Amino acid sequence: MTRPVRGFSLLEVLSALALLSLLLLGVFYGIQTATRSVNTGSAALERNDQARSLQQFLRRDLMQARALPWKRDAQDNGVVFEGEPRSMRFVAPLPGYLDRAGPQLQALALVDDGKGGWKLELGSAPLAPGGAGVGFAPEQLAEGMRGGRFRYYGREREGAQAQWRDRWDIAGRMPELVTIELVRDKPERDRPGRGDATAWLWLQAPIRQNPYAINVGALAKALPDSSKP
Repeated sequence: MTRPVRGFSLLEVLSALALLSLLLLGVFYGIQTATRSVNTGSAALERNDQARSLQQFLRRDLMQARALPWKRDAQDNGVVFEGEPRSMRFVAPLPGYLDRAGPQLQALALVDDGKGGWKLELGSAPLAPGGAGVGFAPEQLAEGMRGGRFRYYGREREGAQAQWRDRWDIAGRMPELVTIELVRDKPERDRPGRGDATAWLWLQAPIRQNPYAINVGALAKALPDSSKP
């Protein structure tokens, strides 16, 4: 005589389903956490790669700056470098195939992005015997900055004490060092309070051009009069 086959009770089925749901929920959260970690790591690597590439580009550009005047100041001295806390202008060749056009007047600036932040732009204009020509539309190098600043190290005249400045307006001379600092917000998980930020990019580039390598005064005489840019 065979015994009747006994099935699972409703309570057992519900208990098994509950356990299975908990197991699947744990697996889901594990996959979600792993995906978030991968995405965060990828974003961090991308930011670091962008900062490294930009740092190399800016360092190379500044190290090739040349003491070529593109305008005269009010005292008829040739201007070869202008620096402000968030902008600078200097003459240097552009990278790659653009170098064939010769030295260009370059304008590097932190400008308002219209979204409560800042973006770094680089504009250029061909350098002609009569000064800088018509400029090209600036190219965006980086965005999403919370702030930043440029600083300049050098001396007013030969034999003077070199010092750091927020502005460089010494006609006929170039700074010896240029520092660029760009600031971005910290990631939310690292932010103990609102308003915290971290330096996303920091570089210090030497200006290699010897101040006596070019006769700035003679070249400046060929420029139009003016205190015009």
